[in-house]
Amino acid sequence: MPTRNVVLTERQEELLETLVKSGRYQNASEVLRDGLRLVEQREAEDAGKLKALRAAARAGVGALDRGDFKEFENIEELQAYLNDLSEKVISRASE
Repeated sequence: MPTRNVVLTERQEELLETLVKSGRYQNASEVLRDGLRLVEQREAEDAGKLKALRAAARAGVGALDRGDFKEFENIEELQAYLNDLSEKVISRASE
């Protein structure tokens, strides 16, 4: 396994020492590996969210291109539409 030199802030060093002293980790390498696993997990989650956002954007643009949208004259119309939509969703969920 390759060896790396890592520069830590004082706060990071204190946290690392605390985690090792607690017995949760055997040594600093275990702490850093666990941290890197968390970063890897977060990166994968972020990539999934970005993929979903891109798909939603494509779907939205497609709907606009097809003319599949609703326009509102004012905020009251929008609020009434959203209230009606919310009621429909709630009633379907309770069925």
